[in-house]
Amino acid sequence: MSDSTQSAEEVDRLYLQLKKDAEAGGYHLNPDVEFVKSLISGLITNQKRYGYLSCPCRLASGDKTTDLDIICPCDYRDPDLAEFGACYCALYVSLAVLVGVKPVLSIPERRPPPDQRSKAGTIPATVSSPLTKPVWRCRVCGYLCARDQPPEVCPVCKAKGERFERFM
Repeated sequence: MSDSTQSAEEVDRLYLQLKKDAEAGGYHLNPDVEFVKSLISGLITNQKRYGYLSCPCRLASGDKTTDLDIICPCDYRDPDLAEFGACYCALYVSLAVLVGVKPVLSIPERRPPPDQRSKAGTIPATVSSPLTKPVWRCRVCGYLCARDQPPEVCPVCKAKGERFERFM
């Protein structure tokens, strides 16, 4: 088996995990299971190629820090779901799409060009605040928490701690 070929067991295992995580966080996978499994095959290919699950519909650089915004679930999922009913690759869909009220149409690329992207973990201008702990924001779902370090995993969307940025 080459690096670009996944076993049905690998795909099924990741499918079940993504479905479980999505439902636990109030999200929905595309109801077209064959389509979803083809995307999952691309996610696994990227995991083997780069060491992380970068979006199979975008060109990853191979540098995890540069690609943090496109690690699945990407930073653009929620805005795409709100505006178009599906994320860019259509792995995640809104309830309206899931139940067939809204069709999935072409979703434009929301990711800014490389020269316009902010670097992960950049700290905004200092804000005068009585907070005794830094505030961390999940770049995927917007979850905020005040603590010394970001959580290992976002309790809302299950994104890894590296997907947090210092908010305040």
